[in-house]
Amino acid sequence: MHPALPPLPRLSLAQLPTPAMPLRRLLPALLPGAPVPELWVKRDDLTGAALSGNKVRKLELLLAEAVARGADTVITCGGLQSNHCRATALAAAQLGLRSVLLLRTADPTAPPPLEGNVLLDRLAGAELRLVSPAQYRDRASLLSALRQELAQAGRSAYLIPEGGSNALGALAYARCVAELQAQLPPGPWTLCCAVGSGGTLAGLLLGVALAGLPWRVVGFAVCDDRAHFVRIVGELLDEIARRFQLPQAAELARRQDAIELRDHSVGRGYALSRPQELAVLRDACRLEGLVLDPVYTGKALHGLVEELRQDPASLGPRLLFVHTGGLFGLFPRGAELAPLLD
Repeated sequence: MHPALPPLPRLSLAQLPTPAMPLRRLLPALLPGAPVPELWVKRDDLTGAALSGNKVRKLELLLAEAVARGADTVITCGGLQSNHCRATALAAAQLGLRSVLLLRTADPTAPPPLEGNVLLDRLAGAELRLVSPAQYRDRASLLSALRQELAQAGRSAYLIPEGGSNALGALAYARCVAELQAQLPPGPWTLCCAVGSGGTLAGLLLGVALAGLPWRVVGFAVCDDRAHFVRIVGELLDEIARRFQLPQAAELARRQDAIELRDHSVGRGYALSRPQELAVLRDACRLEGLVLDPVYTGKALHGLVEELRQDPASLGPRLLFVHTGGLFGLFPRGAELAPLLD
């Protein structure tokens, strides 16, 4: 960990360090004849079994703060099949805390199918509060009202934002950079990750800047557009600078050119897949034994491949794809994948 990063209370929830390894067959197969870059993957899908993915790194810091504050309940939010909400519910159960999840769904009046992450949420004992996409846009107010409701019932709730992406959560990926330094051969690298709430990208940017590494960090959006995430990541970096007295974070926020964000990966929108995205997901599994999810990592890897199809040199000679997990979000999507499996 870089000495500028503050020493923070941290729970041991993730199986760390996760491995980083080369993927030798995928790009040559998908881009035949092209001078493809070297591609590695950081296996943060292996932070645990059910308690898996990039969210677990963030939860180690966030839930340490919740415990220190004497919380008995954790509140958070996300889409119906949210990996973050599932990880939060399971981590809370592990710590003897209750969890309440505010989940976005097209029809809040319909009971959600017990599949994928929703099944795990329920197994972990989470209380699910379903809201429509229109209601979810005002999630900050809904979460605040929910915390007040619990307080009136005598419960002490700790609120975690969408994706665990606040200043504290984002520092988990600034700390991850030291782990990568020990695993990757020296020299220039481009770190690539899916972007859904901005915390992983903000943390990696800060960690690389603090370490003075000759690395780029490129995010592939799974929703919204580039302008949205440049603003979100900049706000997270400013929040880090204020809370933890890290002027380097504020400097990064001011340099908008430092926040590399691709939004051609969004496709049809959040959690909506195109056949070509699912085909890359399938090929990663068949060629490398690498299981991706359709909402985050499948979209991001497809975006990376499409960029390399346009210009094989655009991302540099050595790429590291951060696999942020999401396996359980794959299970409800069998019908969409079936036509690609013959």
